[in-house]
Amino acid sequence: MKKRILILSMVVTFLLAFSTPYLYAESDEYHVGCVFAVTGKASWLGEPERNTAEMIAKEINAAGGINGHKLVLHIEDTQGDNTRTVNAVKKLIKKDKVCAIIGPSRSGTSMAVLPVIAEANVPLVSCAGAAVIVTPVQERKWVFKVPQRDSDCVKRIYDHMASKGITKIGIITGTTGFGAAGRAQLKDIAVEYKFEIVADETYSPADTDMTAQLLKIKNAGAQALVNWSIVPAQSIVPQNMQQLKLTIPLYQSHGFGNVKYAAAAGEAGNGIIFPGGRLLAADTVADDNPQKKVLDNYKEAYEKTYNDTVSTFGGHAYDALWIVVNALKKVGDDPAELRDEIENAEFVGTAGIFKMSPEDHCGLGKDAFEMLTVKDGAFVVLKD
Repeated sequence: MKKRILILSMVVTFLLAFSTPYLYAESDEYHVGCVFAVTGKASWLGEPERNTAEMIAKEINAAGGINGHKLVLHIEDTQGDNTRTVNAVKKLIKKDKVCAIIGPSRSGTSMAVLPVIAEANVPLVSCAGAAVIVTPVQERKWVFKVPQRDSDCVKRIYDHMASKGITKIGIITGTTGFGAAGRAQLKDIAVEYKFEIVADETYSPADTDMTAQLLKIKNAGAQALVNWSIVPAQSIVPQNMQQLKLTIPLYQSHGFGNVKYAAAAGEAGNGIIFPGGRLLAADTVADDNPQKKVLDNYKEAYEKTYNDTVSTFGGHAYDALWIVVNALKKVGDDPAELRDEIENAEFVGTAGIFKMSPEDHCGLGKDAFEMLTVKDGAFVVLKD
């Protein structure tokens, strides 16, 4: 009888160890930090990022985790505030002992945590767009980012303007970190294109009327306007332009990549032009495009799970988390080994086809953008 019980016990142990993918290796877990602006003025960025990360973690753990290790996310709401973000990152590193961090949502908050990351030697994959987050790369050893470069966004806008014979432009930018970085790129790159910036205006995230700034731009004789921002206030600019009968072309940055911004602009948003990731027009991407399957699968899963339209910003969390997960699969959760693996990552994501390197901690080029426009509150590929 004892022998039969022993044999049965051995069989059960074997089956539990080798027959099911839903058991995790011992009690080991991989802990990854997430810092998103889930609430506050930048919630249209952080909420879809949080949702996406949770959706991916649930999918991974349902399939048995990462090489048998459960993926545990520690999600912190920064509210888009620098101090909250710094404190959140310190908590994730010191208390939660995370092996990597994805986020923050905003450029300013990403810049604020750089000293903490450099001291802690924990890799961070930012979901914010400013190129200065990862440059100069020699000073950003532990920092990566997944949105396309703001400099490449400027070049796509300027390429389109040049094709239309535009030479005199106005710029209006938000006073956030993203807006300030974009303003610097707009001014620097205008020299290369021999564009004259005839008006240079700004607005804060809390502003509700930009009429005064737009009147200056109108009176300066601008042939087109670039509105560079990441917060809902950017949707007021087209409304004020309509009220002033300012009919020059309006270009937005890739920070416009949530259809809720277009909805907030209303009828005045029709005709806005901006460079964006192919995720925003996934239905029109060719079947033979390497991104097509990723875009369709993520869009379908997100919209089914949350009954909400997919956005560029949720896509950033998708790319950031999968880059970290793929590295965890290869080298485990040692932060130094993770950093080295991420630095050489090649990945087909929502923002483009990533090819990271020691010289490039973004890994995307100008071709990661499509020129998009707003038509009846929706984003479509620009055809002209």
